[in-house]
Amino acid sequence: MANYNLHVNGKQIEVDVDEDTPLLWVLRDHLGLVGTKYACGIAQCGACTVHVNGEANFSCVKPISDVADEKITTIEGLSKDGDHPVQKAWDEVDVAQCGYCQAGQIMSAAALLKKNPKPSLDEIDEAMNKNICRCGTYHKIREAVAMAAKTK
Repeated sequence: MANYNLHVNGKQIEVDVDEDTPLLWVLRDHLGLVGTKYACGIAQCGACTVHVNGEANFSCVKPISDVADEKITTIEGLSKDGDHPVQKAWDEVDVAQCGYCQAGQIMSAAALLKKNPKPSLDEIDEAMNKNICRCGTYHKIREAVAMAAKTK
């Protein structure tokens, strides 16, 4: 066990965990941030997507030792009131069905728009192709990302 200083959602937090503990489990089990979901555990679905220094990362395979002293943002820290342009577009388009993948989808979309504020539809598809939606709402996801890009 070791102490790690984390910067999560704008707060400095210290945790005492094994160095190979996945970030996902630190967020959920140690910090109570359960918006980030566990699904596959092998970085194949995107439900666990968080930002590390503004970049989308799969937290289920990211050891805590890799993110000490990095800026981590979860879905809970994306905005205080759910007013991030991606979140607002998600509501406007009514993307969610079961909702399980949505936090990861939103985090991937937000990272895309931070890097590329005006993506083409092909660029949206490419950026979002690592996130799986079991309900198949891909057309609504694409529409919401494009809408968020127009309102940013």
